[in-house]
Amino acid sequence: AGGARPAVRRFVVEGVWHIWRGFDHVCFLLALLLPGVFVRRGRQLEPAPSLGGVVGDVLAVVTAFTLAHSITLVVATMGWVRLAPGLVEPAIALSVAAAAANNLTRTVDARWAVAFALGLLHGFGFSSVLTDLGLPGATLAPALFGFNLGVELGQLAIVLAFLPLAFLVRRTRSYRVGMWLASAAMVVIALDWAVTRLAA
Repeated sequence: AGGARPAVRRFVVEGVWHIWRGFDHVCFLLALLLPGVFVRRGRQLEPAPSLGGVVGDVLAVVTAFTLAHSITLVVATMGWVRLAPGLVEPAIALSVAAAAANNLTRTVDARWAVAFALGLLHGFGFSSVLTDLGLPGATLAPALFGFNLGVELGQLAIVLAFLPLAFLVRRTRSYRVGMWLASAAMVVIALDWAVTRLAA
């Protein structure tokens, strides 16, 4: 009542655009998705034999990321836990570097665990954006729901655009080389972000 629906629509759109404009969040998601079309056989990564297995693995990773950032988005927006943006933003940059570095070293095989642990930081970043938008007091819950739904829709669009193409070219040398080069580039870029944000 009294404009709650427009508020929800507005925050859904803001959530979608925040993901698409947030290059650090996109890089984090891509770092998690890039090795998703491979399976580990001993010490080697081999192309996944079926799309079903890839979808299941990616679903676990995306669900873990969604759960993690949703938890911290809620607790931060409600004011139950507060972290200084001056610490959160460099930490988000470091989370991108860590996720990308894991593609190079494969320190942690359970990518869903990486997505959950590091995704907690991203929720605090989303909360800062949501707060800056100006939260409507009477419709806080719908606004929070709308923004988080928008984030998930933006994230889903990236997954749907990336995954089928990655699966089609997973057996090519170009994809494997591209994954390593992209991951290395993300490590360098993310570390630069972290230093820049700490100095700001």
